[in-house]
Amino acid sequence: MKRKTIIFAMGLFIIIGSIFFALEYSRLRPYRNAIKAIEIEGIDLTQVSDGVYEGFTNGILVSAKVIVEVEDHKIVAIQLEHNHGRGKAAEVLIDKVLEMQSTNIDFITGATSSSKVILKAIENALTIVLY
Repeated sequence: MKRKTIIFAMGLFIIIGSIFFALEYSRLRPYRNAIKAIEIEGIDLTQVSDGVYEGFTNGILVSAKVIVEVEDHKIVAIQLEHNHGRGKAAEVLIDKVLEMQSTNIDFITGATSSSKVILKAIENALTIVLY
């Protein structure tokens, strides 16, 4: 009797766990697709005039809003609002972008989604012209 109860409980646990996994997997599919679709293309600062630019990228569970200041075709300051939910923060990328003057830099290990979203927000700020 005790053995049947244990086997039943284990089976029930496996079924419930499988259902939870399937639901979580399908819920995260749009997030994974949104992050996968983000491509970091780089920026040509010779084409960017002096000024203050705003950019945004939404990766569903991760988003970033930046204000980028450019002087003499160089990025001199970046302000960041970064919503990263459960993931690790990748704010250290800002220092790398300022140092390298590029968005073509390595992602932060363990924070790939945040890295892509932050870098794309910077690119969007400097490349998207709003009319």
